[in-house]
Amino acid sequence: MTDISAAFATAIQLLITLDANLIEIVGLSLQVSISAVALATVIGLPMGAALALFKFPGRGTLTVMLNALMGLPPVVVGLVVYLLLSRSGPLGVLGLLFTPTAMIIAQAILVTPIIAALTRQVVADLWVEYAEQMRSLGAGPLRAVPALLYDARFTLVTAVLAGFGRASAEVGAVMIVGGNIDHVTRVMTTAIALEVSKGDLALALGLGIVLIGLSLAINAATFTAKQRAEAAWT
Repeated sequence: MTDISAAFATAIQLLITLDANLIEIVGLSLQVSISAVALATVIGLPMGAALALFKFPGRGTLTVMLNALMGLPPVVVGLVVYLLLSRSGPLGVLGLLFTPTAMIIAQAILVTPIIAALTRQVVADLWVEYAEQMRSLGAGPLRAVPALLYDARFTLVTAVLAGFGRASAEVGAVMIVGGNIDHVTRVMTTAIALEVSKGDLALALGLGIVLIGLSLAINAATFTAKQRAEAAWT
């Protein structure tokens, strides 16, 4: 118990003094997760809107697959990205394995289905409500996409934040494709796993506190976005 208390006290000290190693790990974590979510948003929003508004063969199958991909096992994604980026893989010539870029790719693959599936549902619901009005104004599905995305902006922020929460808490995929290399690809989740295995509880606790704080901030932002979305609908 004494060791845990001492580790917790040291963790608080690391946070208060803004320990350089801790700040470096947190900074890289945010850089990777924010980049991955931005990429997933750029892909996921139009993908979800297209599935909601356009009718084409295989649309139902794609929707089912997209919903299923929301639960993709991170280690499977990490393995696939690893095989693609390894020296013998089709993208090995790019030399991206064990770099932050590889971690961004893996996280983006995990997050894109979440954002796309939630966007599809939100836009589909809005289209049911506004389809007749849009058509009367001469706006078909293609022209309606920007208007519906804008109208659902607060709800879609919730989808993006959900994706960020998934990305920031990810361990398996980034461990496989990033390698958890000190000062290169070590992020909060992988660093916590490593420090616990080494018995360095202080740094692990410090990073854990930051992760909890980040989770609370994401949930607070999600709640605020939901409240604004509800207010916009009334």
